Amino acid sequence: MRPRYRVVIGTAVALLVIVAASPVFADEVTKNLVSKMLESFDVPGTIVWSVRGSDVGESKLPEFSYIRTWPDQVYGNNKEKADLWALAIHGAFNRKAYNYIEIIPVDPSKKSADGLPEPKPIAIPGRVQAIDLWAWGSNYNYWLDLHLQDYRGVDHVLHLGSLRYSGWRNLNVTIPGSIPQASPYIPRRRSLVITKLVMWTRPEEPVDGFYLFLDDLKVLTDLFESRFDGDDLADPDYLNELWSAGKK
Repeated sequence: MRPRYRVVIGTAVALLVIVAASPVFADEVTKNLVSKMLESFDVPGTIVWSVRGSDVGESKLPEFSYIRTWPDQVYGNNKEKADLWALAIHGAFNRKAYNYIEIIPVDPSKKSADGLPEPKPIAIPGRVQAIDLWAWGSNYNYWLDLHLQDYRGVDHVLHLGSLRYSGWRNLNVTIPGSIPQASPYIPRRRSLVITKLVMWTRPEEPVDGFYLFLDDLKVLTDLFESRFDGDDLADPDYLNELWSAGKK
């Protein structure tokens, strides 16, 4: 009987912890799920991208451009339709290894210490539930990762999926609950940002020349936010405006 007694106590303690913590993250209960397009890769785009390789030696690769193509499963195969584009990457490496290509959103007007455009992470509205994009693979045993950063500045790497297939495929990942998107303090919602996409090669695969195409980076996100008296003061932009216009 004593082991059963210990289990009951342990369960009760666990339930008390859950109940005690739940008011802090009450808004994390999904109430208003919306699909949002973050980047269509159409030209001209609102996001500027930089593509960098881990080991290119004397080669000029990786190179990237925008080309007029798209997944037929989404837009059909009418090539005479309105402008639809995708990000096209031509990559190659000097040797087989765990090589990588980074696809980074940047601010071209600013330069980092290395002289390259400064990264400009993509803000995700709401509390994101899932992220997906379309990727064209050529059956190489490569894979694609997504890098997120939370409000504490902690980086998280999520596996979007293998690229070992032919043609367009939708890759997606569910955001684990271990990544915080809320705080007990106002403002409670603390959004995530996308810092980059990273394509990796495996040591057994050829790397002397390949293509990758990306299209339609989207999120499924919860835009619900509990209202309270004075919630407009939780908006940093509005608060700064009031503060600047305050009593002199």
